[in-house]
Amino acid sequence: MKIEQIYTGCLAQGAYYIESEGEVAIIDPLRETQSYIDKTKANNANIKYVFETHFHADFVSGHVDLAKKTGATIIYGPMAKTDFDIYSAKDNEEFKLGAITLKVLHTPGHTPESSCYLLIDENGQNHALFSGDTLFLGDVGRPDLAIKSDITKEDLAGMLYDSLRHKIMPLEDEVIVYPAHGAGSACGKNLSKETVGTIGNQKNTNYALRGDMTKAEFVKEVLDGMPPPPQYFAKNAMLNKTGYNDFETVLKTGDVALNSEAFEALANHEEALVLDVRHQKDFLEAHIPNSIFIGLNGSFAPWVGALITDLNQPILLVVPEGKSQEAVTRLSRVGYDNTLGYLEGGIEAWKSSGKDIETLESISAEEFAGRMKNQGINVLDVRKDGEYKSMHLENAQHFALDYINENMSDIDQSKAYHIHCAGGYRSVIAASILKARGFNDVIDVAGGFGAIKKTDLATTDFVCPSTL
Repeated sequence: MKIEQIYTGCLAQGAYYIESEGEVAIIDPLRETQSYIDKTKANNANIKYVFETHFHADFVSGHVDLAKKTGATIIYGPMAKTDFDIYSAKDNEEFKLGAITLKVLHTPGHTPESSCYLLIDENGQNHALFSGDTLFLGDVGRPDLAIKSDITKEDLAGMLYDSLRHKIMPLEDEVIVYPAHGAGSACGKNLSKETVGTIGNQKNTNYALRGDMTKAEFVKEVLDGMPPPPQYFAKNAMLNKTGYNDFETVLKTGDVALNSEAFEALANHEEALVLDVRHQKDFLEAHIPNSIFIGLNGSFAPWVGALITDLNQPILLVVPEGKSQEAVTRLSRVGYDNTLGYLEGGIEAWKSSGKDIETLESISAEEFAGRMKNQGINVLDVRKDGEYKSMHLENAQHFALDYINENMSDIDQSKAYHIHCAGGYRSVIAASILKARGFNDVIDVAGGFGAIKKTDLATTDFVCPSTL
């Protein structure tokens, strides 16, 4: 028996390769599937099943492509309905894979069809649980992604409570837990950086598995402080239900080199978004007017999904040398399949052709501190709500990047704004968006709040209401 976790840091997502006696199951595969096929060929094995733990909202799964290429059966738990062929398993149904067995545990709560897969080894012992978004390390899946007119997030949270207590907590403490996500995912609130654990450890450390917790307490705690889901979640979930263009076609049409003239023509005539995915320092020094920065060096795909509201938006890329395929691939993982090409030769080719470039002012935290003291400047803190509440500058306006599209009217286009995040990545994203929308006087604070805290500027700590 072989179990391999295939973890993708940008999405904080774990897919799984399971092999026994030449038969393979893939659990929650990524959009690009060739690596799974190559692995089976190298091991002289064949993919028999593609197991999906639920309709993923935070990424487009590779289940449809993988089944087409290999003839594998796509398996979901009960209640799953799709526009393509699947096998919707019954609760407790078992599937043989070589000498081992995968047993379906229907665990509704994160979504109605959510299911875990219990691996029973060749000796008949419970060995591992592939827990999807039902159970994370340190947390559980958010229950607000599949609400409908006849089902509320409170209803789903109640289902999740029952699923955890009736299906997962009775398992042996030594059963290994392989979750679908780790820290950085928006599918939960308090996910651990660890990506493999045990049932026993989670019983001891995970707030949601406290033995003395009532259902009402669980519902309250799991929903408390839950931010709204990113706008692309519902759209990705729908793609996973209805199907999508095959990845190879998306890559072929998107990974196209364009000279400066062709690039500019497409930008003008196709109303394409120019997306600059280089490092933020490179963007600050020179970029194409009206382009938006979201760098590959950060949480690229989740920020694209949060900020670009139309999955069909035509996109033109400015990429570091040799990174065009990676950029197109990572866009496709969250359903952005309409990439038209990338700028051949990069920003240097653009400049050499005599076309306009722009820069974005960035100052050190020390210079920022001086301006704060002497000029009474406007400051935008674009960190998340929890970061801002934990500690922030006095007189800074909270302007979370997550909601920049909705809150644009909260700031004045005639004013100058100094923008900071935690470390300097998100602030450049925010500044690029504001500049593209006519805010001509925006200044980035290099190093973000991490650098600002080292100055003598006054900060405000969050005070828990219970201590007031």
